[in-house]
Amino acid sequence: MKQWNTIPTVPIYGLQVSKMNMDDTVEYLEQSIKKGKPQQIITANPIMIMTALEQPRYMQVMKNAELLVPDGAGLVWAASTCGQPVAERVAGYDLLHRLMDRGQTLHWKVYLLGSTPEVIQATATRLKSLYPHTAIVGYRDGFFGPDQDAEIIAEIRRLSPDLLFVARGADTQEPWIGTYKQELGVPIIMGVGGSFDVISGKTKRAPKLFQKLRLEWFYRLLKEPTRYKRMLALPKFALKVLKDKENVVKVQ
Repeated sequence: MKQWNTIPTVPIYGLQVSKMNMDDTVEYLEQSIKKGKPQQIITANPIMIMTALEQPRYMQVMKNAELLVPDGAGLVWAASTCGQPVAERVAGYDLLHRLMDRGQTLHWKVYLLGSTPEVIQATATRLKSLYPHTAIVGYRDGFFGPDQDAEIIAEIRRLSPDLLFVARGADTQEPWIGTYKQELGVPIIMGVGGSFDVISGKTKRAPKLFQKLRLEWFYRLLKEPTRYKRMLALPKFALKVLKDKENVVKVQ
């Protein structure tokens, strides 16, 4: 197993995005769990980058995260276009499954937080079926306000999981993790977006062909046309990268 002193990264508009491939990312996170220090893992995509460029507070949340993995195909393209390619796309959905699988032999404990009561329960049931030797020690839906944060944090601390997967709204997921990661005390805390919807069976992941062609975003748009406003960030990001090509990867 490699010993990571520093993570190889590419700076995308001042955000250090990991160049590690999936296998190395899983190994790095395994070591992080052994060390026990809380880390926020962000599965970064162009929409997040554009939000960060427009909102300084969100930019700071992303800069404060311990690891940004290149989830979005647009991020992989941007790194390559600017001459500092990453090893491969590290999709959050796949990383979640890889960590659940690794947890079977290392006896990891997992807590699931977010989505609706029906989806989170179905997700827990499905993951227990797929990975029976990784312990799902608790779960709860994402419909709670700031007045319940302390109660939820206390419950998670009591159960002491190795991994905390969080699926909340795009505007609250990463800031919430960033605010409370030290209080939570969980070695690996990762935002997983819509992964619970797919795992539970509520929605389907894009077919392999769409994944191979880096068109998962287009498949989601076809299935959920109401996402079009959010998806407008993708062409804006591409145009911005082409326009700023010489400066995208400059350390800011």
